[in-house]
Amino acid sequence: MLFTAPQTAPATTLPGIIRPQHPHVGQSNEDDYDAAYLDARADDIVGQEADLPLFSPVEKVTKVVTSSELLARCSQFLSKADVERVRQAFMYADDAHLGQFRKSGEPYITHPLAVANILAEWRLDSTTICAGLMHDVLEDTPVAKIEMVERFGVEVAELVDGVSKLDKLRFSSNEIAQAESFRKMLLAMSRDVRVIFVKLADRLHNLRTLGVMRPDKRRRIAKETLEIYVPIAHRLGLNTVFRELQELSFFNHYPRRYEILRENVILTRGNRKAVLERILRETRSALPKCGIVAQVQGRDKTIYGIYNRMRDTHASFSDVLDIYGFRVIVRTREECYLTLCALHQLYKPVHNRFKDFIAIPKANGYRSLHTTVIGPYGTPVEYQIRTEEMHRIDEMGILSHWIYNDSMDTSGIQNMVKSWLQSLMEIQRTSADSSEFLENIKIDLFPDRVYVFTPRSKIVSLPQGSCPVDFAYQIHTDVGNKAIGCRINGEQQPLSTPLKNGDMVEIITAPDAEPDPQWISFVRSGKARAEVRQYLRTRNPEESEALGRKVLAKAAQEAQLNLQAIPEPIWREVLRDASIGTREQLYIDIGLGHMPAAGIIGQIKTLLQVKKPEHPASETTVTIRGTEGMAVQLATCCHPVPGDNIWGFMRKGHGLSVHRADCEHVARGRQNAPQRWMPLAWQAENAEEARFFVPLDLEITDDRATLASVATELSSAGSAIVGVNVEPNKEGKESLNLMIQVRSRLHLMHIMRALKRIPTVLSVARRLDGDKRIFLPTEDR
Repeated sequence: MLFTAPQTAPATTLPGIIRPQHPHVGQSNEDDYDAAYLDARADDIVGQEADLPLFSPVEKVTKVVTSSELLARCSQFLSKADVERVRQAFMYADDAHLGQFRKSGEPYITHPLAVANILAEWRLDSTTICAGLMHDVLEDTPVAKIEMVERFGVEVAELVDGVSKLDKLRFSSNEIAQAESFRKMLLAMSRDVRVIFVKLADRLHNLRTLGVMRPDKRRRIAKETLEIYVPIAHRLGLNTVFRELQELSFFNHYPRRYEILRENVILTRGNRKAVLERILRETRSALPKCGIVAQVQGRDKTIYGIYNRMRDTHASFSDVLDIYGFRVIVRTREECYLTLCALHQLYKPVHNRFKDFIAIPKANGYRSLHTTVIGPYGTPVEYQIRTEEMHRIDEMGILSHWIYNDSMDTSGIQNMVKSWLQSLMEIQRTSADSSEFLENIKIDLFPDRVYVFTPRSKIVSLPQGSCPVDFAYQIHTDVGNKAIGCRINGEQQPLSTPLKNGDMVEIITAPDAEPDPQWISFVRSGKARAEVRQYLRTRNPEESEALGRKVLAKAAQEAQLNLQAIPEPIWREVLRDASIGTREQLYIDIGLGHMPAAGIIGQIKTLLQVKKPEHPASETTVTIRGTEGMAVQLATCCHPVPGDNIWGFMRKGHGLSVHRADCEHVARGRQNAPQRWMPLAWQAENAEEARFFVPLDLEITDDRATLASVATELSSAGSAIVGVNVEPNKEGKESLNLMIQVRSRLHLMHIMRALKRIPTVLSVARRLDGDKRIFLPTEDR
């Protein structure tokens, strides 16, 4: 297996342990040699198992897959008739692609052969392998779909057509185009999940051979893979494919970051060997004393996993690498828990670092016990404990159904995948357009989840940061629409309360209740967001108006403002600034979630101060999160982040526009139309969850050396580069212009100080509107 201990057990397999038979997905000849070498050295493999070689995505010179090798592999699990069908598909594809070549100069047919070989390694049926051989025929040759139907049947032609439609898509920075592309891919995948298997195999081989492409194209394909295909592979439980796609994408998108981390991992391996061997020896010695027969394997982290841990937790490289990982594979579910007890007797467990994914599987079917203990010399040790069957499903997910046929129960993962595809289709149905669909779906696609309970002890999986409203809509649309309150662990709590793992949630409903437009500002799941918007859209204007009145009245009450006492000239000015004709239309826009009620109240209070300075109203500061979506827009002229002083004004069709207090637009706007502007504040408890874009300008002396150092510092600080440009400045030096992601102003200052410590960096400045810059003081260097 790539990245971790080999799937094939050593020759000295312990009694009662089944030797895994499934293939090494995507292994090269060199990988086969390494596995054979380790098997041959079973007597001295203890140290090797504890600290195995890292998988490297640097391209290897491997033998091109031939048709005879593909057919030989297929004959191991397909009938003679099916093998003949695959042979006919190869001949058809070979003839169709005659005269076509890849960028590398190889005949084009080598790519479909490699894709089909990957599908054969996954032991998929002949229909899917035939589709893999012909997946580019409809796209790149004159062959018509009807001709393929006549030769190979409707099923094969539909799979090829589905993949061809995906290949016609061109992802770009244009959000609408990306959203429409993803919607089309979802429709193809929901009809037949084998479409995505062909696409993943196609993408896997393309990434393995991406070195011949231009650097910019490599980055684009790698970024697209990380954003779309890696999360899909994870949700389907294809962890082996998921890890290789991740690692190859990281290498092609950030080659310098990858090389720096890889070199440092290799340098530190020698220091780890003695500790790893001791932990492995003590673990193997302790388990038989408790009557447990098990395989114990070293579990290497991937380079991308190390990078993510450093970025997300702000941990240093040494801190991340100082955590040692092992996997224990036992025979039965009961032995998993016995093993946990034995390990906790051997080493002290770390509080709050135990997770039971056997009792509560992950959304992709993953099952395992996770625990962290303090091993020798105070070293943190992570254990994963699972059965052989769990291990197979954890590695191959939904593909286990084809790889192992009827030898194991895969109904759980199949049901989870089916439910996920159905939920995606439901979100697609309730989304107004492609952009809204992409906004709704992105959170559901990524893996971080929280697991909570219903009052009847049913487990509900939700995106991290979800609230009781998300929970209510996950139970049923009607429960969400009628929710008026909730109890968390028996205590009454607001509907906006973030949920934690293990919470027991009870939703309080009322028959005449309806969704609140303000829910959109704090719900996290795509389903809840789509359902609230769909409900608001389907209301008739009278209902939307009534709801808008109710929401505005509530916001006014919280701000201690009497709406009945507002003079008519004030209302006229509010309507004019929002480009709305009547007060009734204003209520409708609030009821539909297009205008934030708190923003309208803030504007009214500002107008009252301007119009009646002798009787000033108390100033209202409107609180925002910055992640509300379409109702609140962060200005791209000054890029405000949590911690900045901010002001805002209402714009028709754009909601509340947010600017830094020192932005030129604020100064000019408050001078020309002070009644339109209002002070804003950040909602502190949510600031750490978001990512905000900030432009930085660095004056440097060496662009190549500086870029590598900057990438490393940003990774260590938990940030990421989303845009970069290098150009000479007026002083003859070079300017490095970056667009980075930060969580807050404090986080930004930490990053700027770290960047200024780089020897080749002369100055660091935050770019504001126009030519304004905020430089880091010299004493901070």
